[in-house]
Amino acid sequence: MARVHREYHLADRIGWLRAAVLGANDGIVSTASLIAGVAAASAGKSEVMLAGVAGLIAGAMSMAAGEYVSVSSQSDTERADLAKERRELAETPELELEELTNIYIGRGVEASLAREVAIQMTAKDALSAHARDELGIVQSMRARPVQAATASAASFAAGAALPLMTAALTPMSALSWAGPAASLFFLAVLGVWSARMAGAPPVRPVARVVFWGAVAMAVTAAAGALFGAVV
Repeated sequence: MARVHREYHLADRIGWLRAAVLGANDGIVSTASLIAGVAAASAGKSEVMLAGVAGLIAGAMSMAAGEYVSVSSQSDTERADLAKERRELAETPELELEELTNIYIGRGVEASLAREVAIQMTAKDALSAHARDELGIVQSMRARPVQAATASAASFAAGAALPLMTAALTPMSALSWAGPAASLFFLAVLGVWSARMAGAPPVRPVARVVFWGAVAMAVTAAAGALFGAVV
């Protein structure tokens, strides 16, 4: 019996990895920045924790809603393109076959072979062939709004919980430096994890998330200290 060679590709993770990394990064940065800003405004521990919890809940819901709406728009576009392609295959199959043949020729396949490949691909599943080779729509990268929204909300909440937990365990006298330091460490860990999941070297992802996280927290803390607003 022939052995089946199964391959697992990193691209299969794109649908949820992007949303998860974005959510966790936003959760850490926005909550840590919010806590830093409120703490810099000389607020008490209860005000800091209240602001952090409110930021976690509001941010998770906002991420879920925003991700669902944006990915749904992508999904609507994909469905519209596939419906159009389905109509064209039904109404002008010869033109569609010629179009597919020319695509393969453009990729370097000899003309007669390209025609034979197009015929065989059309016979097997014409719509899938055109979706992949003409429209660039691949099943593993299709838009999945519910998956993206769930991943964003869950990862945001998980990310936001880290600086919130740090704030709960840190005395107010040390929060101004301990909170940002811990959050930068969490961001570095996130950068390493995302790089490993994506199969990339970790140096650039870590530097990227730590740098922009530090900028966001510094600006927010400066604003809190400048205006002295108490939540």
